[in-house]
Amino acid sequence: MGRIHHPRRGSLAFRPKTRARRIYPRIRTRAECSEIKALDFSGYKVGMTHIKTIESRKESVNFNKEVTKAVTVIECPSLKIVGIRTYKNNAYGPVTLQDIWTKDLDKDLKRSGITGKMPSDITKLKLDDISDIVLIAHMTPRVTGVSKKKPEVFEIGVGGATIEDKIKFAKEKLGTELNISDVFSEGDSVDVLGVTKGHGFSGVVTRYGVKTGPDSGEKNRRKAGNLGPFTPRKTRYTVPQAGGFGYHNRTEVNKRIMKISDNPEEINVSGGFKNYGEIKSTFIIIMGSVPGPAKRLIRFRNQIRPQRYEYNKPDITYISKENKQ
Repeated sequence: MGRIHHPRRGSLAFRPKTRARRIYPRIRTRAECSEIKALDFSGYKVGMTHIKTIESRKESVNFNKEVTKAVTVIECPSLKIVGIRTYKNNAYGPVTLQDIWTKDLDKDLKRSGITGKMPSDITKLKLDDISDIVLIAHMTPRVTGVSKKKPEVFEIGVGGATIEDKIKFAKEKLGTELNISDVFSEGDSVDVLGVTKGHGFSGVVTRYGVKTGPDSGEKNRRKAGNLGPFTPRKTRYTVPQAGGFGYHNRTEVNKRIMKISDNPEEINVSGGFKNYGEIKSTFIIIMGSVPGPAKRLIRFRNQIRPQRYEYNKPDITYISKENKQ
């Protein structure tokens, strides 16, 4: 009898399986960009719907034909730029050099622990000390369908060929608002970062997809066959075990922006979206699904991996407005 072999159940691609430190992700890597502009943006996940569009992928057999696609709706209000952060390199990598804050801070920022630090002058810094510069921005959840007051605060990358260009752009944006149309446009491919839905403590069948045992012969069907050999006397990290499932930082690459609109009436459904409500500000439509439940903060960055296919400009002919409740 031949040896029975099959691929292991449960991916080892993401290790360790730890919970995210906070409810929204941090962008650690960005694509190099010589254009002077902001490189990131964020929004709240609303839900999913479907659209009809003219297939724009030239390699598709349905090229120039009307097709139905599943899409995700994300509400993207304008971001407020409240600070500038400079970095310098040392033996252990980049460290914060100085923060520059605007004088007019929203009252809601006190809920995030920012009480208004003393503004400093960026012109006193030596350009030789600065290795990178980013913007400090925060969300405006009060103008969205998300029922909360505490805004999320995070960094936004700045593109530019030189540090002088980045500093000039950052000084112009300090204290102003940033719109998604200033960063991305329809048809762009972006990387989507989010924190997945948390499921709590789960067993090996749910967590790793272990096959259930037979009805007879075992006291417990929903467990792994064994935890390893007698020698060496230790349990390997590859053995499926129960534990926390979900609530992980995940990145999905090359998601295409199909639409950017300032008119919520184009997408709002009767009674509002399930678990979210009505859209009140700018929204975008992204092809496919994104990680996380409704109302979760989703972040976007310029794509790092090259796009495999060539696309024409999106042409949407129909947007479903059916209530999914």
